[in-house]
Amino acid sequence: MATTSDSSISFNQTDTRSDEMNSTIEQWIDDLIAGVDDAQASDEFQEWLDAQSRLHNYSYRNTLLIKQQCPEVTRVAGYQTWQEEFDRYVQEGESAIWIWAPIITKQCPECENSPSYHKDSDCEYDETPPEEWSEGLVGFKPTPVFDISQTEGEPLPELETEATGDADDLINRLTDVADELGVTVRIVPEAEWTHGEVKGICKQRSLIDMQPRVEVRDRENTADLARTLIHEYAHALLHFNIDDDTERSKRELEAEAVAYVIGRYCGLDTSGSAFYLAAWVSDDPEIVRERLGRISRTAEELIDVLETDV
Repeated sequence: MATTSDSSISFNQTDTRSDEMNSTIEQWIDDLIAGVDDAQASDEFQEWLDAQSRLHNYSYRNTLLIKQQCPEVTRVAGYQTWQEEFDRYVQEGESAIWIWAPIITKQCPECENSPSYHKDSDCEYDETPPEEWSEGLVGFKPTPVFDISQTEGEPLPELETEATGDADDLINRLTDVADELGVTVRIVPEAEWTHGEVKGICKQRSLIDMQPRVEVRDRENTADLARTLIHEYAHALLHFNIDDDTERSKRELEAEAVAYVIGRYCGLDTSGSAFYLAAWVSDDPEIVRERLGRISRTAEELIDVLETDV
């Protein structure tokens, strides 16, 4: 995979700055897309995809139930799934998280009940015997699941997406320019973080004050903290009022591409962004290049603000 630990660079020549920034950012995006291709082909990514395919996605209703019972939940699965699929075991004394699981069984073509309920109902359908009925959804039943934090055993495969490098000064510069960008920012201590595995969020400050509010989880890796700040700043500048889920997922790619570009500009190793983006666009990394205009403009805006603040 391409490395991106360039020394910090600068665009000091006023008369050529715009052209230099455009060409450099385009080259970096080319490097990022090449890195995404490499990431998708790697054994590490394939192992991660395999694990993700065996962890279920849950309906909106079940997600609400899960969050109410375990606010800091990350990944959940049934008792046997943890054992048989992941070689992990629910720890003694753990309380189950209850969800609604679908009941799939033979279904009457007319009343849509299971054979037992059909037998006790007023439905008179008898054209085909129950053993010839197709299967379908006949109801839901309470079913226990457990979060990974309630289990122990073999670790799940992870993607190493963190940025590395020296970013102590960059953190201060990023927080100093928040007002100029029209963003409220807060670095939240690890013990106070209530948003699960995500590293940062961008949300509305309040119902009255519509200013974007960025919160990021504090951590020892200041380079990755800086990358997360830039990622959420990009959301604030680009996507703050986007409500469409499909479009929002595409904009996630733009935010990470901006973080990748600014990280390279500041001399950080942001090659982990390739894995991050591969997880979002496993079928078409070219979407990043298609959105180059917004990525470039946002990256240039942040670079200009950071250079002015020096």
